[in-house]
Amino acid sequence: MTRDLNGLRQVDTQRFREDPGLDFEDFEVGDIYEHWPGRTITETDNIWFTNLTMNTHPLHFDVNYAAQSEFGKPLVNSTLTLAIVTGMTVSSTSQKAIANLGWEEIKLPNPVFVGDTLYAETEVLGKRESKSRPAAGIVRVRHSGKNQNGDSVIHMVRSFLAAKRGHSLVDAVRDRMA
Repeated sequence: MTRDLNGLRQVDTQRFREDPGLDFEDFEVGDIYEHWPGRTITETDNIWFTNLTMNTHPLHFDVNYAAQSEFGKPLVNSTLTLAIVTGMTVSSTSQKAIANLGWEEIKLPNPVFVGDTLYAETEVLGKRESKSRPAAGIVRVRHSGKNQNGDSVIHMVRSFLAAKRGHSLVDAVRDRMA
């Protein structure tokens, strides 16, 4: 008898395999996915990311400078916010994707500060068959990020090439390991 366990696929009588991500066929326009858990941004996250990406704006790492700004304290690097919120969505949306195709309409309505906890959700905006790849389709989603107070801190539209069921690299690699 096959058992349906959330996030797991039965591969033998009492053996289950984690199965994150969705196949192209699983996406339905209008669906909204709430991602879990949240992620608290630390000072180390902000400083390392800012240095790693060679962003030299002192508003991200100079406490004295930032204290004199309208914010009164350092801002979290906005591209870190983009990266974390996108990353929070991967296991539920694009874990099995072939390629990320791009972002558009990135908006940052409120600042993010060290100590803020971000939460994300995704709405499926559209999907279509790929014209050049019969085993894939293009999915378009809106990712939204909020802080612990429910304030919107980022929203963006992202598109990715999603594999159809049985055609993802994840499936191929795991099947070879079985």
